[in-house]
Amino acid sequence: MLLHRIHLNPRCREARRDLSDPYQLHSTLCRAFSTPEQRCPEGEILWRLEPETGPDNLPQVLVQSRSQADWTRINLSDWLALTEPAIDLGDRLRLDSLQAGQRFRFRLRANPCVTRNHKRIGLLRLPEQERWMVRKGELHGFRVPEFMRPAESSEARFDVRVSQEQMLRGKQHAGNGIRIFAVLFDGLLTVTDPEKFRSALDSGIGHGKAMGLGLLSVAPLT
Repeated sequence: MLLHRIHLNPRCREARRDLSDPYQLHSTLCRAFSTPEQRCPEGEILWRLEPETGPDNLPQVLVQSRSQADWTRINLSDWLALTEPAIDLGDRLRLDSLQAGQRFRFRLRANPCVTRNHKRIGLLRLPEQERWMVRKGELHGFRVPEFMRPAESSEARFDVRVSQEQMLRGKQHAGNGIRIFAVLFDGLLTVTDPEKFRSALDSGIGHGKAMGLGLLSVAPLT
C-alpha cells in the first residue's frame, strides 16, 4: 500500500470543479492509476480530502493506492500544485509484524448509517455515530476505547471525536445525482485482530468510497 499526499491548485478551474464534487474528484484521481484505454481497477484507490490545508493554504488530498501513481496522466494544466513522495505503508507501519494490542491514532471520514426497508439512513445523533464506529471496529479487528461512565448512566460513550457532519453531493457522468451523509472520526484504537485490521487498511471501511469515504489512516502512538 502506498500513501500519496497531493495539493490542488484552487486557481485551476478543473480543480475547483473537483473540490466541489467528490465523485468528479475520484474520477480525476483514477486517471493517475490507469491508462486512458482502461478503467481504474476495482479497489485500486482510497482517498480523503483533508480538513486541514497544506502549504500556502492549498487543499490537500490523501490517496492510498496499491500501485504507484503517474500524475502526468491526469493531463490537466495546473491541477496539481504540489505532490509529496509516496510512503510505503507496509514498511512505515510494519504491517507484516502487526500484533494485537498495538495502539494507533486514526482518522476516518465515513458514512455512519443503518439499513431500513432496503434504504441506508444516516445516523445523526452523536451516541449513534460513536456506536457505529465501535461496531465497525469489532468487524475490522480493532477496539475504540470507552469513556468511564457515571454509575447512573446506562449509555456507553466512546473516546472518539466526531466532526464535519455534512451531506456530500456529486454527479455521475450520466448526470445522476449522488447524496451521502458523512462525518469525520478522529481518535485512538487498539488492534485486536491483525489480519482483519490489515484488510481494513487495504480495503477501507463503509460505503461511499467513490465519494472520498472509507480511508482508515493510522499513525503509531509514540
